[in-house]
Amino acid sequence: MSLIQNKVVIITGASSGLGEATARRLAASGAKLMLAARREDRLKELVAAIAKSGGTATYRVTDVVDRAQVEALAKETLSTYGRIDVLINNAGLMPLSPLDQVKVEEWDQMIDVNIKGVLYGIAAVLPIMRQQKSGHVINLSSVAGHKVFSGSAVYCATKYAVRAISEGLRLESNGEIRSTNISPGAIATELTSTISDQDTAARMNEFYAIAIDPDAIARAIAYAIEQPGDVDVNEMIIRPTRQEL
Repeated sequence: MSLIQNKVVIITGASSGLGEATARRLAASGAKLMLAARREDRLKELVAAIAKSGGTATYRVTDVVDRAQVEALAKETLSTYGRIDVLINNAGLMPLSPLDQVKVEEWDQMIDVNIKGVLYGIAAVLPIMRQQKSGHVINLSSVAGHKVFSGSAVYCATKYAVRAISEGLRLESNGEIRSTNISPGAIATELTSTISDQDTAARMNEFYAIAIDPDAIARAIAYAIEQPGDVDVNEMIIRPTRQEL
């Protein structure tokens, strides 16, 4: 039996891309899922598909920039399933642009979703996991959290922050909380659709021609979860074989 079987997992940004692929894979392995995103229609479709395949999933519409909504997500998960074993902080935005375009509203969005959203998730589940004396937080960073790219300064800063938060949680785990940071390269998702700068969008669309399927990341997440409790997979970088940077 897989060690994923019966684990209660919250996934943010679950309505598409990495979140959706991860939900499908973990459900097939017997996890009990709470799916969170802003698009209720997509969440309903995904929950129905998982149920049709014999899996267990429910959802709550959640905007991760709203701390009260994230707290409510954790409380409903606990009420529904009785515990929280894993939080997957997947929700993220990537509206890239050069700094001299001064797209401050987009900077604020990235900081709110990519950093504060991660922290709100941790804040919501950590007391529960401490009480359980077990838990696992998986944060989605990026190769942009390891290297700064032109036109990506603020996005890279948010993903460096996610790595720092992941490592800080590991150091403070007291042997109870597992912390995994996963850094994807070019993955075929909707992430590039948030780029409003036309030149940057064109460049990134060309770069993403080599993008690999989101299930590559879902498999990595499943691998981290299914390790025995005394094994903590702390860091993974997953790129297309053809990606150089």
